[in-house]
Amino acid sequence: MARIIESSTGGRRIIRLSTADIISIVREYQQIVQSNRGYEDIYSLLSDSVIFVPEE
Repeated sequence: MARIIESSTGGRRIIRLSTADIISIVREYQQIVQSNRGYEDIYSLLSDSVIFVPEE
């Protein structure tokens, strides 16, 4: 599970991902962009997609 690490400066937080999280994200990405498409098409598809990572 992903773990959010709070920033000591109050800025952006860091999200620590496990190996399983990364594999899950890559699998989801591969399903979204199955065919050989151009950069613009892939960018558009991913912009319209939401990939969730469970938090600890």
